[in-house]
Amino acid sequence: MGLRERLAGRRVLVTGMTGFMGEALLERLLSDFPDTQVVALVRPRGSHSGAARLTRMLRKPAFGPLRERWGAAGLAAALERQVQVVEGDLASVPQLPGGIDVVIHCAGEVSFDPPIDDAFRINVGGVQELVRALRAGGSTPHLVHVSTAYVAGLRAGHIAEGPLSHGVDWRVEQAFAARVREQTEDASRSPENSARFRRAAGRGFAAAGAQTVSAEAERLRREWVARRLVSAGGERAQVLGWTDAYTFTKALAERWLEENHGELPLTVVRPSIIESALARPFPGWIEGFKMAEPLIIAYGRGELPDFPASPDAVVDIIPIDLVVNATLAAAATVPPVDSPAYYTVCSGFRNPLRFRELYSHVREYFIADPLPQRGRGAIGVPQWPFAGAPAAEARLRRGELVVGAAGRVLSQVPASRRARVWAGQLERAQSRVGFLRRYSDVYRAYTKAELVYVDDATRALYEGLDEADKADFGFDPKCFDWRHYLQEVHCPAVTAVLRKPRAAAAPRRLSGHLAAGDGVVAVFDLDGAVAAASVVESYLWMRLADEGVWGRARELASLAAALPGYARADRRDRGHLMRAVYARYAGVDPEELERLVAQVAGDVLLRRVRPAGIRRVREHRAAGHRTVLLTGALEVVTRPLASLFDDVVAARLEVGGDGRLTGRLESSPLVGDARAAFVRHHARVVGADLSVSWAYADSQSDLPLLGAVGNPVAVNPDVALHQVARGAGWPIEEWLVAAGESRAVVGSRVERRWQAAGRGGGR
Repeated sequence: MGLRERLAGRRVLVTGMTGFMGEALLERLLSDFPDTQVVALVRPRGSHSGAARLTRMLRKPAFGPLRERWGAAGLAAALERQVQVVEGDLASVPQLPGGIDVVIHCAGEVSFDPPIDDAFRINVGGVQELVRALRAGGSTPHLVHVSTAYVAGLRAGHIAEGPLSHGVDWRVEQAFAARVREQTEDASRSPENSARFRRAAGRGFAAAGAQTVSAEAERLRREWVARRLVSAGGERAQVLGWTDAYTFTKALAERWLEENHGELPLTVVRPSIIESALARPFPGWIEGFKMAEPLIIAYGRGELPDFPASPDAVVDIIPIDLVVNATLAAAATVPPVDSPAYYTVCSGFRNPLRFRELYSHVREYFIADPLPQRGRGAIGVPQWPFAGAPAAEARLRRGELVVGAAGRVLSQVPASRRARVWAGQLERAQSRVGFLRRYSDVYRAYTKAELVYVDDATRALYEGLDEADKADFGFDPKCFDWRHYLQEVHCPAVTAVLRKPRAAAAPRRLSGHLAAGDGVVAVFDLDGAVAAASVVESYLWMRLADEGVWGRARELASLAAALPGYARADRRDRGHLMRAVYARYAGVDPEELERLVAQVAGDVLLRRVRPAGIRRVREHRAAGHRTVLLTGALEVVTRPLASLFDDVVAARLEVGGDGRLTGRLESSPLVGDARAAFVRHHARVVGADLSVSWAYADSQSDLPLLGAVGNPVAVNPDVALHQVARGAGWPIEEWLVAAGESRAVVGSRVERRWQAAGRGGGR
């Protein structure tokens, strides 16, 4: 009988149905096995049930040929007729229907560097839970466990099919993995580590306030825990002879099955590196990036100058449809209960691809059809010297040192449009170096492996097919040519998205895409966002306005001497800076201050206003939003702009018994965390919903404010805010002063020094 007949009338349970291989299996079962009933274990996600997730899968490209053949309604009907969904996951498998004949278990943790506890919980614990549920349901199906060829570990030479030879006790290792997270979490909370995380957070976010520093310290702690757990998995795997936690836990899952499958016939399928389809569902089909794609794309972008690989080592790649066909053939071939079957689905033994050949084919592809670079023509690809792992590691370390040094320098650069360009360039460089580090660490063991997987049993399985099935469900790795596959199938598929022309982004029109109405506030920072100004500049405008030459000189000298202290205060606490600057107003007549604003400072402020900021305020007002100006500037200074806003929240100076200013603030300045607290309070008072409200600011000290609303916008951000905004996906906008407006309105060298120090103050 052919495969269709051998699986006809059978009930097949599939785990991992929404993954890469599960999706390909479902397409094949719906297309070619109409008389096979499928039970799919699918985990609900968010508001989508397991059944809904499977229905949504039918929209994916893998099912395109079936949609064309049957129509969308026909495909949906086939799914409903042939597939029964059981909601759940491997952490706790629910009650399974009876009468299951075959289980194809292809779910699992497939990343190369998972945290050790996750790897054991999913790859080992998941198998244990699945077998428990099968026995509880009274079924004794043929269990087909999809593993990986790389369970062979750090070995050399020819690797035969069959049970693994090692003495590692899965019980001990699983118990250890369960303890590691608790131990690591405890260590992360030690006084020494807590202090270290707090200091690191303070260096970057002190100006944003204590709550932001605390949140950042906790984020650093969680990152530290994650890195330690990943490291624990990788180190434990390598000391015991495996490449990483993925292959280590897959190997121990096999050992557990060998010892505990009992009455269940067991087949272990070990594919090598699974890549895009050769033919089914269509040539080049792939879901997401697997193992080779990130490296291929990085090379095509000119970002991979070399790689620590042995040029004559075999790179064992196998197309996904060959793996699916072999798995179906294995599922239809039930071994004796006391003699598990092992099949390695690979190419390296009978159709080897060496690393230098892979490089050569990919290089030829990109030379013939290079990736486009927007506005700069085609991207050239490097020629690899195959200098070896030590040379590649040395180059990578140099890159890490350069990027690190550039980051430290840039953190001291004043906020400016050029600084933001540099920040973007640095982020891309950091991303490239980080990419190279991760893939160098993860793939080093694979690319240096001097082994060849033997597939004698898999070949015998193929030879046992009838001729029709060999044509329809073939998995002979000799059936294709590597040059054709890489240059005409695989590379075009994985680079297609990079070749699509990008439409120019439409100009952003606020009022055009926001619903008008009440319940929305739009909070604007003044200094650095709506206007190109600072509390120091405001003081200079008014203090120097009526001074003669010698008076100006004395004031400038005094202020110049104070600038270093102001800069230090600004880095620690914006409130300290504001208090220090406003102390200089002690003894000033409030009426005289009003006169100076009306005659001098108000005009200067209006000339410093950014037109884009004013337009945005008006757009919000047109949409019916409540506009708020929130600033550390003196209230008297903001009066020229007051009519634009529904609410103005600014600093006020105390008036003493003699009728003159004391130089002290009437209340604590709204900076850092205090801004977020005020906005939350104000929203309650005016009945606004912060989840749909907006905030515009330019400094990392405004992070609490921006984080308090659903629509944060970084305007002319400093380097620290620029990096946070890029990472969080917040909009970043450039609001410029009017063309031809001079920054040095009072011609002050102190003002220029202050701007050069990058300190805006009192935002």
